Amino acid sequence: MKFIPPWRCSGGIFDKDEAEARLAELNAAAEAGTLWDEPDYARRVMRQRASLEAQLKALTGLELELSDTVELLQLAETEEDESAVSDAEQDLRKLAAEAQRRATEALLSGEADSNDCFLEIHAGAGGTESQDWAEMMLRMYLRWAVRHECGTEELSRTDGEEAGLKSVTVRVSGADAYGWLKTESGVHRLVRISPFDAQGRRHTSFASVWIYPVVDEDIEVEVEDKDLKVDTYRASGAGGQHVNKSDSAVRITHKPTGIVVQCQSQRSQHQNRATALRMLKARLFELELQKREEERQAMEAGKTEIGWGHQIRSYVLQPHQMVKDLRTGVQTSDPQAVLDGDLDAFLSAALAARLGGQGAAET
Repeated sequence: MKFIPPWRCSGGIFDKDEAEARLAELNAAAEAGTLWDEPDYARRVMRQRASLEAQLKALTGLELELSDTVELLQLAETEEDESAVSDAEQDLRKLAAEAQRRATEALLSGEADSNDCFLEIHAGAGGTESQDWAEMMLRMYLRWAVRHECGTEELSRTDGEEAGLKSVTVRVSGADAYGWLKTESGVHRLVRISPFDAQGRRHTSFASVWIYPVVDEDIEVEVEDKDLKVDTYRASGAGGQHVNKSDSAVRITHKPTGIVVQCQSQRSQHQNRATALRMLKARLFELELQKREEERQAMEAGKTEIGWGHQIRSYVLQPHQMVKDLRTGVQTSDPQAVLDGDLDAFLSAALAARLGGQGAAET
């Protein structure tokens, strides 16, 4: 695998001087007459340049707004204008919230954090209950994507017999999609009064989530044909007459690791195979990132490994209302907001904890 070092920050903290120096390098590259001789390289330069300019512009804007607001507050206090003081204090709170959001973005400095990502959801044991929970989770992440102006594309889906879904794979496209969602991998637990139980009993359901980055031109992952088992089958669900009557869906198994990926979103078997292969490379890349993270954590005393297969969050709808992240301690008494896509408090805390910060808080 080959990586291009991230520019965004150093040690998890946004460095303005470093960012300005990097922007100068990108500007020089963009002005070179030979830039577009290599289109892929040119697109990466222009994408990084635009992103970095936006970061620096936002930082400068925050600094100016803070300075202006502090001056207004001091003037209002001098003139004993309580209404103006209240307005200035409210503006400061808004600036603090915006600064916190920008600080979280500065944590997104991993090798693939700026990439799009694949989101997989699998229902746990429990039949219809868990399958319905898996579909609720899909809705939650789709709504989060809308909030963050991310695009989504459903690549593969297996519906439940009565309700919900057994599994689904979605591509999430947008700024830092993988960086934001990467800590969501794990088991999510739901406790509620079941709408499928005639006796109105409380049920506990589980669904697992797996997040892995889309591999772009910056990353090389070698996969040999001899290591692959490729199966074709008929796509399920809606998709047009051609999809339902031909073996257009593709499933690829990577023999050395046992990783299985599948795609059925396209009419063409060739297109589905190409997408499935990209998904496989992304899974292999995520496996490498996970290995590095485990090695890093093993070297740091007192840290508990948070890996695939471990329960990370509980969503309780009855008898009380609560969502709690079991890794960071972040919790809220408004589960409906979370299920409507309000996940940022959990994501921010998990990112901070991953880099050694303190995540416990209440929202």
